[in-house]
Amino acid sequence: MASNTLQHALFFLLAALATTYMAHAGDPDILTDFIVPAYIYPIDGAFFTFTGMRGILGAGTPTFNVTKASMAELPALNGQSVSYAILRYPAGSVNPPHTHPRSAELLFLIHGELEVGFVDTANKLYTQTLQTGDLFVFPKGLVHYQYNTNANSSATAISAFGSANAGTVSVPISVFATGIDDGILAKSFKTDVGTIQKIKAGLKPKP
Repeated sequence: MASNTLQHALFFLLAALATTYMAHAGDPDILTDFIVPAYIYPIDGAFFTFTGMRGILGAGTPTFNVTKASMAELPALNGQSVSYAILRYPAGSVNPPHTHPRSAELLFLIHGELEVGFVDTANKLYTQTLQTGDLFVFPKGLVHYQYNTNANSSATAISAFGSANAGTVSVPISVFATGIDDGILAKSFKTDVGTIQKIKAGLKPKP
């Protein structure tokens, strides 16, 4: 009897710990309707409005471009566990492999075609070719990419995130443009230092 009681107690303790972990896995819950920065007063409808995407749909861009509506651009999103981004892909462009550490991404392709893919923790690659009107989910924290394979037409997508600040970690930038020693990278990628330096040079912003 005592053994069963102990087992039940341990079960409920583990369940409580698991629930606590899940509750803190994303943005924390807030105890008010919304959060207002101290520097904003008075509050009206403008506080909840973001106008930074006016005119970008249908507008051309020479390179891949992201316009975000996250907590940084729209402070009213703080505590609301949601954010958006408009992604524009010129013909033949790519959104390089990257991750969002704090949220999954639900991509809605509203124009054009895209090849998309992500790699899971077992190093399995999942790919799909999307048509206008398709949606695709990139699981939280996994490396993923999008590629406009059409050499003659642009593509546009809207991405929704379950965090006001999903974060973006670019794989090429984080590996080759953050100061990691050339020798370490050469050994890691089983190549020579000269090759690593060429890759780093290619990632430097053009003047």
